[in-house]
Amino acid sequence: MRKFDVLILGSGLGGMTIALQLAEKLKVGLITKRALRDGGSGWAQGGIAAVLDDSDSIELHIRDTQVAGAGLCDLDATRFIVENSKEAIDWLIEMGVPFTKDEAGETSYHGYHLTREGGHSHRRIIHAADATGAAVIDTLAIKVAAHPNITVLEEHIAVDLITDKAANNRCIGAYVYSKEEDQVETILAPFTVLATGGAGKVYLYTTNPDVATGDGIAMGWRAGCRVSNMEFIQFHPTCLYHPHAKSFLITEAVRGEGGILRLPDGTRFMPQHDERAELAPRDIVARAIDFEMKRGGFDCVYLDISYKPAAFVKEHFPNIYQRCLELGIDITKEPIPVVPAAHYTCGGLVTDLAGRTDVNGLYGVGEVACTGLHGANRLASNSLLECMVLGKAAAEDILTQTPQALPQVPEWDESRVTDPDEEVVISHNWDELRRFMWDYVGIVRTNKRLERAQHRIELLKSEIHEFYRNFRVSNDLIELRNLVTTAELIVRCALARKESRGLHYSRDYPKIEPDSKPTILQPSAVKTKK
Repeated sequence: MRKFDVLILGSGLGGMTIALQLAEKLKVGLITKRALRDGGSGWAQGGIAAVLDDSDSIELHIRDTQVAGAGLCDLDATRFIVENSKEAIDWLIEMGVPFTKDEAGETSYHGYHLTREGGHSHRRIIHAADATGAAVIDTLAIKVAAHPNITVLEEHIAVDLITDKAANNRCIGAYVYSKEEDQVETILAPFTVLATGGAGKVYLYTTNPDVATGDGIAMGWRAGCRVSNMEFIQFHPTCLYHPHAKSFLITEAVRGEGGILRLPDGTRFMPQHDERAELAPRDIVARAIDFEMKRGGFDCVYLDISYKPAAFVKEHFPNIYQRCLELGIDITKEPIPVVPAAHYTCGGLVTDLAGRTDVNGLYGVGEVACTGLHGANRLASNSLLECMVLGKAAAEDILTQTPQALPQVPEWDESRVTDPDEEVVISHNWDELRRFMWDYVGIVRTNKRLERAQHRIELLKSEIHEFYRNFRVSNDLIELRNLVTTAELIVRCALARKESRGLHYSRDYPKIEPDSKPTILQPSAVKTKK
């Protein structure tokens, strides 16, 4: 049995930020499902939105966020995060993140280049070429790994949170499965942080890494947390369409720097869908692509940046250029085949502006949480910003708390379970879930499709629960159990919204209601632990 001052589940930007902010004073345990650098944050290409240039303003960034969020952003959360954006960027620069320098004299901050993305009225995206997430995570990971007060446990996945009923359901740690040891460990801490990322793998096509299985959302829900706005799943408009390219994202910045969306015959189509054309928010662009693909029976559409000088393309998008070239696509000479794919979970566990959830001692930071910043649609490059600002706020809140003594906790009991008889049950259910979520709960929805998905989820839940009760846990079983819970929450939220707003588009309710509120689900009861 291990004990820490703070237990952090997830090693993306949110988790690393909190760990580094706390480690000077507290002992931190950082749990990650794979290697330290393998979270979703490292996959972010475009950059981080912040008010850095004198021609920009806090009010303009807030306005752009609210417009993209389709009127459902929480104003207090948006203002808090945007007002702290410059401080967050300065911290990353101090940490040594190698942001791209401004060689062309376009718009810069302390000599760093600022780009523009869809939905933004100004150049305010600071970036490291087209691999910002990797540059940030690589920089912070070195500091995390070297810090004597941070213990990193790789190849570990949380099974469930541990709560103390005698202390008003306070979270006191988690049961964590070690893949290497093939056993469940008990890890205790007065404070636990969920920084587990989103749930893109609930869909068949996603830009997310394989670890994005909704773990924190599902665990928080089972522990007694409310969830909000799970119907708002952002589908990135431009995922590379190629049989050998798994989940490769073509960053928003390609359109920000002049990329044009075309049909297979070369026709430009975005001006017919929105006056902002390719610079419209992601939900509008994704629906337009989905519409054109279905109307024309196309497998994909094309994003064309080839009319720009080759040197410009290679300088701004070196990673995309290289990856496409490996697949036989020279983006300086031909357009890029793209399709929409599940990209970001705008909803999540309800938290306040210190990252606190409904469960005492439990915090949520990053994509696992719903602060209200993203509303009905996340504005490009606001997500990494939210991780840092809320990560710092959560750390500061933890440092003000007096930790309570930890009670005696029983070890994980496997005395009444056996090894699985047929692993194919897990793989089959995993595949079925992702396929019907793509077909029935995708970019365009109907009540009938949602009800079909709900029916299938109930059957899968029963089957998965039976499997979980009778057999030893494995990484795949833990993820599948969390995925089906997350899928249920998405469908329940989607059925509750009787309008089309932001990322949720329903053919049965195509209009926007004048008085719309966040969708909030309340757990009926706190589930008992295994």
